[in-house]
Amino acid sequence: MFTGIIEHIGSLQEIRHDERESLLVTDLGPLVDGTRLGDSIAHNGICLTVIKLEGHRAWFDAGAETRRKTTLGSWRSGQRVNLERALAVGQRLGGHLVAGHVDGVGRLLERRPEGASERLTFLAPESVITVEKGSVTIDGISLTTWDCRGSRFSVSVVPHTLGHTTLGDLRPGTPVNLEQDIIGRWVEAMIAKGDHPSSGVRGPGSGVP
Repeated sequence: MFTGIIEHIGSLQEIRHDERESLLVTDLGPLVDGTRLGDSIAHNGICLTVIKLEGHRAWFDAGAETRRKTTLGSWRSGQRVNLERALAVGQRLGGHLVAGHVDGVGRLLERRPEGASERLTFLAPESVITVEKGSVTIDGISLTTWDCRGSRFSVSVVPHTLGHTTLGDLRPGTPVNLEQDIIGRWVEAMIAKGDHPSSGVRGPGSGVP
């Protein structure tokens, strides 16, 4: 699990794609301290596992399904990525609970200043549902949604977040990894199968005939 609070902007030292998987080599910078083989580190919201360590560099692999459901297939060497290590028990939960399992790829529609902050408006795919004042993860960053209209939603980004994540690099049309709120995902699934109190119906395994 993650929180959507970015710890460091890393860079992809190398990335190779073939039909079955992708291999990434990432400069972890200060995050290498305490990192061990098998640890999970989110890259732009994608949970990846450390398979090799050498100095400040870590190796990760990702399967074809990850490429299909995320922006990873378009990544190139030298690209900046938002990094976050997995949440440790006892840490403060500064953002919201994030699984690192991307629900779909959206894109930035527009950005405009609003005081010292910026308003960024995105278009989400059908696989991602947003609600007013809810939580969403954009390229691994925990943000609060507002002005949700159909598949469009906006977020307000303060200067600190713009300067300490890759959001400042985005331009209209840029694709982004989106993960909707985990609780919302389960509520959506329960409603879809009629597993909610108001319906009087329970899903499979509930013990209700």
